Amino acid sequence: MRQHKHARGTMHRGLNVCMKAAPHIPDVSQCHPPPPARQRHLIHFNNAGASLQSPKTLQAVRHHLDLEERHGGYEAAALNAAALQLPYTALASLLHASPDEIAVMGSATLAWQAVVYGLAWTWRPGDTVLTGVNEYASNYLAYLQLARRTGARIVVVPETAQAELDLTALAREIAAAPRRPVLLALTHSPTNSGRIYDAAGAGAVARAHAVPFLLDACQSVGQVPVDVQAIGCDFLSSTSRKYLRGPRGVGFLYAARSAWDLLEPACIDLHGAEWVARGAYALHPTAKRFESYEISFASKVGLGVAAQEAVDVGMDTISTAIAKVATALRKGLQGVPGITVQDQGRRLGGIVSFTAADTPAEVIQARLLEQGINVWTSRAPSTRIDMEDRGLDSVVRASVHSYNTLDEVETFLRVLRAVL
Repeated sequence: MRQHKHARGTMHRGLNVCMKAAPHIPDVSQCHPPPPARQRHLIHFNNAGASLQSPKTLQAVRHHLDLEERHGGYEAAALNAAALQLPYTALASLLHASPDEIAVMGSATLAWQAVVYGLAWTWRPGDTVLTGVNEYASNYLAYLQLARRTGARIVVVPETAQAELDLTALAREIAAAPRRPVLLALTHSPTNSGRIYDAAGAGAVARAHAVPFLLDACQSVGQVPVDVQAIGCDFLSSTSRKYLRGPRGVGFLYAARSAWDLLEPACIDLHGAEWVARGAYALHPTAKRFESYEISFASKVGLGVAAQEAVDVGMDTISTAIAKVATALRKGLQGVPGITVQDQGRRLGGIVSFTAADTPAEVIQARLLEQGINVWTSRAPSTRIDMEDRGLDSVVRASVHSYNTLDEVETFLRVLRAVL
């Protein structure tokens, strides 16, 4: 669907500073400071849930809350107006978009829903929604609800033997649909494993057939370079709290200019639209039409700071550091008796999933927590199709970031052996 090009944002500003620390594997901690919790001997391998914020981000959030306490909420927003604009410019640079294509939302789910439920106003019986095997539960629940309401059908695009999205099958499903599909919606990196899908390949197929393309990038933004120009998505939803290292309670939407006229947002208020006459309204002339007025302003400030830090450090630097730690963790897990690494796919990121032969994932999570190590459990209902296809009830999810270290991996493996 996308046909326009934008000036690319500066993505690697500050990269040379980092590279001076180590020419091959940069010392990210020198320019992307580790969080205060690291000083308390916490090993945080739950970055796919919520990363630990940097000192700079925490300071910005607290500063805004202090302004609200001293001056009042509306007045604080006026005093801190520049900080509240930072998310638009920083995220635009990070994603290779334009600031007017960014909307800041209460969560990634709200951002995703604003698009899907907006598009669904025009769906009718027989329309086709295309998605993937690893689609997240919140997204698939929406498809089920909208299929019930509108009569649209859900088509799950299969994967190849290498656990990649089958682009040939995608093109075939588009051609076989009774009429042009109303949506292709995919998850870039799933919640339950480390794979990172070929979003650009899917985008090329979608563009060739003029199918609107929405990418759920909750686990990829902040973990790997994400370029909406290269991907060719019409919409992208993501969150602050995961690999971007921002606060909870805020997310964002990228909406390409060329896609604004495809839909009206699912809901509007006086922030996303103007009541221009008794019987008329006009949508905001930018992607802010998807926003609602009320949001955590302090979290919005933190999102801007976190996104700018990612831009300044450089996503190539961050993703290289994440890959180094994740690779060491997978290799180490393969040497632990009874452990099976469950990650599949050609390209793997910072989420490392595994199972133990005789110990449930939930028990492992609890035992590790007692030792000061954070991991999470991904259960079948979160990605039901993929988990059922692979015969998995749950997996332990250990998700690493650039501030995690090889020493922490060694400690993790030693403790894991002890608690099994």
